[in-house]
Amino acid sequence: MNAPDERRDGRYDVPLRVSAPGAEPVRANGHHPGPADEPDPTATDESLAAAGAGRNGAAPAPAGGPAVPDRPGDHWDRKVAKGLAFLRRRLSGDYEVDEFGFDPDITEAVFHPLLRMLYRDWFRTEVTGLEHVPAEGAGLVVGNHSGTVALDALILSAALHDQHPARRYLRLLGADLVFRMPVVSEIARKTGGTVACNPDAERLLGNGELVGVFPEGFKGIGKLYSDRYKLQRFGRGGFVSAALRTGTPIVPVAIVGGEEIYPMLADIKPLARLLKLPYFPVTPTFPLLGPLGAVPLPSKWLIEFCPPIPTDHLTDSADDPLVVFNLADQVRETIQQTLHQLLERRPDPFGP
Repeated sequence: MNAPDERRDGRYDVPLRVSAPGAEPVRANGHHPGPADEPDPTATDESLAAAGAGRNGAAPAPAGGPAVPDRPGDHWDRKVAKGLAFLRRRLSGDYEVDEFGFDPDITEAVFHPLLRMLYRDWFRTEVTGLEHVPAEGAGLVVGNHSGTVALDALILSAALHDQHPARRYLRLLGADLVFRMPVVSEIARKTGGTVACNPDAERLLGNGELVGVFPEGFKGIGKLYSDRYKLQRFGRGGFVSAALRTGTPIVPVAIVGGEEIYPMLADIKPLARLLKLPYFPVTPTFPLLGPLGAVPLPSKWLIEFCPPIPTDHLTDSADDPLVVFNLADQVRETIQQTLHQLLERRPDPFGP
């Protein structure tokens, strides 16, 4: 977090201290910026762009000609420089964390690159309907849950951030169990998650955030493979009440692909009760292959965002059970129908 008496220099990412009005700024390392640090007022846009490219490790483009491609080592030079800048921010405390514990810096630098390899290279994910996700302001994204392990929520958040023009973060709502597990809880908080309860959801929506919820809960991810892509009950519709109270549009999203990553053949209920888990899965690879059973199968994923359902005209009906039930049922039917359409587009679960 920046101190009140510091401002940032975008070219060097080093704080500038200003001691008094009119005084010459001094960077934290004691360097006084000289003429070489300031842009030439007579320089053209083309010359400034070329100079900037040279500073960032890429060869400057010749005037009137095509850009010169990077040298083979430039890509790795930039990765190393980016990594060092990240370490410097973490060590100096120069990063923001909101009231829920969300840390965009570590999410962008650590978690999203890992998820990117999964959704882009392993699952070959195709995303459609992003124009239905608000570019700004609050939105409640409601999806189907599946896959034995809730990878669908993580994949959805990373793919949405990477491919949406506004690069929006999806603030996921998770079950209490997630936030009782030591390491998982920390990761969930750092990546923007919070407990799936109406007060937290309404605070996030009131702040103009994009919130993601999976109303099926453990019933969705813990169902057998024979019940794949059959939506389970949506609970009591708490997500609808949160949307109604804040006048937030609901964006249904259908996710195909998650059911095949860990096909659940059986649920050992006595063992689940012993371990205090909602279910104990048996898949083709787990527990037979031990830790190797945690590797997801490379299914083909399709994600489609559906047209938003407005709620701003129903803000006075947040406590009306009939309105809440009908709206929840509308969202559920929209997702179910879209799942059927996506399955027709993807005849082979492990195709290209």
